Amino acid sequence: MIRPVPPSHPAYLRVVRTSAWYDLVVTAAFATPWTYALVHDALSKLGDALKLGTLPALDPIETLYANLMGSVVVVWALLRIINPLPAHGLYDGLARTLFSTWQAYALAHGAPRWLWVFLAAEMALGIVQLAPWWRTRHTDLMNPPAGQPLGDAGR
Repeated sequence: MIRPVPPSHPAYLRVVRTSAWYDLVVTAAFATPWTYALVHDALSKLGDALKLGTLPALDPIETLYANLMGSVVVVWALLRIINPLPAHGLYDGLARTLFSTWQAYALAHGAPRWLWVFLAAEMALGIVQLAPWWRTRHTDLMNPPAGQPLGDAGR
């Protein structure tokens, strides 16, 4: 079994930076109406060719939400690329948990099946970034400082 490194370990910061690069590559094209239209068309054509489903026709509100998401994710990715911190991995893991939840919801309600690829990536990166925190918290709970009752560690 692969053991997660503590969030303070340099390898963890490489994971934070790698997840940021993934976000930048995958979402940069969502940040503008023009590039989103190209991505929308490409994903629909690919989904149609692979028989995995297409996207509905573009509308201004969908484009707005895609652009808002793309803009925020690009800025968040740049922060983690330029200055990766352990806390960034924690928050990114939490955000990926939310993204995964909403992607699963969309899939359960008829979203194109190619979304499974993105859901798998979100879940994997979320787990890799959250596992060291869970392990650290779990270790702290099981080994409290001398004189401190079990369950009060870290308060």
